[in-house]
Amino acid sequence: MTILDNILADKAIEVANRKAIRTIDDLCKQPAFARPTHSLKTNLLASNSGIIAEFKRKSPSKGWIHAEADLVGITSGYDQAGACGISILTDEKYFGGTPADVITARQQVTCPILRKEFVIDEYQIYEAKAMGADLILLIAAALTVQQTKDFARKAHELGLEVLLEVHNEKELGHANQFVDMLGVNNRNLKTFVTDIDVSFQLVDKIPAEFVKVSESGISNPQTVIDLRQAGYRGFLMGENFMKEKNPAEALKRFIRSLPPTPSSRGGV
Repeated sequence: MTILDNILADKAIEVANRKAIRTIDDLCKQPAFARPTHSLKTNLLASNSGIIAEFKRKSPSKGWIHAEADLVGITSGYDQAGACGISILTDEKYFGGTPADVITARQQVTCPILRKEFVIDEYQIYEAKAMGADLILLIAAALTVQQTKDFARKAHELGLEVLLEVHNEKELGHANQFVDMLGVNNRNLKTFVTDIDVSFQLVDKIPAEFVKVSESGISNPQTVIDLRQAGYRGFLMGENFMKEKNPAEALKRFIRSLPPTPSSRGGV
């Protein structure tokens, strides 16, 4: 089995256990369920940096990255530093996160929050809304084309945006009218090998109606500059900041190092 296979097998058990404890009706009664959401898509289109800063304690490939990370300090620092959005891992076994991380961060930040999770059940979309997230991630490698469409439609019904993640040209077939942003993960989720060239190879194959996001393996400003010139408007970065003693300060320095972007450059 691949790393992704193991994650999905464990996720099925985890979701079943949570569904047995709290129903969808229970989730709909949570205070955050009624809050108006913020648009990451709008932020990316208006931003000079396009940085989606990720809060991640560990990963299957790197192990612990920042085990004692201060959730409130880092996420509020990301917000103040100018992140377009904040991605928060809620998988505990493989990434060291919990749903409570989104709930806590929501009380501290105003920018859009992505619940970064392996979504395999509609229940998790209701969970994301109840936590206070503004958008969800759908991973093409973990879903069928029909599941992707059904989940994306449900997200829109609940007022959430959708970031669809692909890693190869075949997975682009999962794109549908309910997807807001299309992310290219430079990390292969089956092997966790990272190759930034994947983003450059796929950029021209992504339909123009989707805001393009490059994910993983980005560690220097020139890469962001090159990706933006290629057509990307969003850049999801986690490890590059989380490995630092002060991730929020690292984000601030990174954004300051980016040159102003003429309004005529790039696009979706």
